[in-house]
Amino acid sequence: MNTRHALRSLRERTHTRLLGGDEPDPRFTLANERTYLAWIRTSLALLGGAIAVEAFTQQTFSPEARRLMVDCLLILAGLLSLGSALRWLNVERALRHRRPLPLARIIPLLSLGCAGTALLLTWYL
Repeated sequence: MNTRHALRSLRERTHTRLLGGDEPDPRFTLANERTYLAWIRTSLALLGGAIAVEAFTQQTFSPEARRLMVDCLLILAGLLSLGSALRWLNVERALRHRRPLPLARIIPLLSLGCAGTALLLTWYL
């Protein structure tokens, strides 16, 4: 019983420290969560693309070109995954404190990263 109470107390302190504010409408929290999951799916797709480039383009690209494309995709997948978690947290805080939603900084990152990787692909094809 004491362990359960201690865990609940720890969870409440962590919740207050990370998010604070008032509990928002659950629909907004769930929408924020769905958006986060969409970003994570995109990150996983980039990760799968990196694996596919490495596995299936051995005769198409030189080892250096292939390595550069795989590295770009892997870095982009990692940054997108991290950025989506930070985005979820910032939006959740804004909802709880009734502030305007922050701009999504990961959208330009994703756009530039994908465009750069596409340019590398066309350069080496």
